[in-house]
Amino acid sequence: MAHYRRVGEVPPKRHTQFRDAGGQLRREELMGEEGFSSDSSLLYHRGIPSAMVDARIWELPDLGTTPNHPLMPRHLKLHDLFASGEGIDGQGIDGGGIDAVIGRRLVLGNGDVRISYVVAAEPSPLYRNAIGDECVFVEAGSGTVQTVFGELPVQAGDFVVIPRATVHRWVPDGPLRAYIVEANSHIGPPRKYLSRFGQLLEHSPYCERDLHGPATPLLMDGPDVPVYVKHRGNGPSGIVGSIVVGPHHPFDVVGWDGCLYPYTFNVRDFEPITGRVHQPPPVHQVFEGTNFVICAFVPRKVDYHPLAIPVPYYHSNVDSDEIMFYVAGDYEARKGSGIGPGSVSVHPGGHSHGPQRGAVEASLGKDSFDELAVMVDTFRPLELGEGGRAVDDGAYAWSWSGRGPG
Repeated sequence: MAHYRRVGEVPPKRHTQFRDAGGQLRREELMGEEGFSSDSSLLYHRGIPSAMVDARIWELPDLGTTPNHPLMPRHLKLHDLFASGEGIDGQGIDGGGIDAVIGRRLVLGNGDVRISYVVAAEPSPLYRNAIGDECVFVEAGSGTVQTVFGELPVQAGDFVVIPRATVHRWVPDGPLRAYIVEANSHIGPPRKYLSRFGQLLEHSPYCERDLHGPATPLLMDGPDVPVYVKHRGNGPSGIVGSIVVGPHHPFDVVGWDGCLYPYTFNVRDFEPITGRVHQPPPVHQVFEGTNFVICAFVPRKVDYHPLAIPVPYYHSNVDSDEIMFYVAGDYEARKGSGIGPGSVSVHPGGHSHGPQRGAVEASLGKDSFDELAVMVDTFRPLELGEGGRAVDDGAYAWSWSGRGPG
């Protein structure tokens, strides 16, 4: 983020002495991307941010993946992951006993990005993802994300972007459904929307006013505070976990300023780009990371050429896997396939896909679509995680032909 913010107390000059009323020196910490070569913020701590008194292993949930082989499109019914009283350790759909960090179940993943899902109602432990940024889409529910930068209220429809290594925790108001995109890189606005100095341009479908960062510092006390850390290692997935215990609470930042911080963006503030004929998926792009993009399909007016076909044309994914999470509404192109809210469609690279049978004719004359979906396109093939394997309907691949093998 190149949008500068200043929160709390900071000295007039960086890298200079900054003391409290009793003369105690504040500890300055630079949190920066790409070493010292990209966006950063300076945080001023009451304690020493690197201090620790203990460390132990965090046994991560199953992060193994299985190739999509033989190659086929799939329908994953995410709402079934936490349905009928069955979830993590038998906990159920209301999220009881489940938090938004440890309770995540891996749906899809590759070396660039992992997609997970959770229904959570309990506060999470303090958490730091030291591998990459996270972009969490809140499907339903509300709550607060407490961070070392301050608090972020979150609600249904929010994208919550959390920079790599930000200590934070999720505190739901009640059951909260979250669709989580974890990167091995940074996540930010598409470069095509930005000026050479980093301002969002006039043709961008959102602007800086739509981005909401922490407004005040969040100060907490407490001795021997554990932080769950996901980091790089030699595990089967290349990801391991540690629990690092500090002598004081990490939420001890009295002020910070800079261009790197967590923020929210609500999908209702996305202004769709439309045209006389069907517009391709890049017009729906919201964020990008290394080797993937995130798009939002929102309620909108559609194509107004008199002979327009509003639903997508058939297309081959030559360079990418297309992953669509259906959030709400009536998705015209998928009618008759069994897909609905809570579904994920997997359209892999190397396979041609498009509207279901009859959807083209049914769409003619439509002037608007009432649909909400979040799409992740990856430029390396995705594999199925344990969560994805558990809720594959096993039938979607045959929905265009009307019959399966044999």
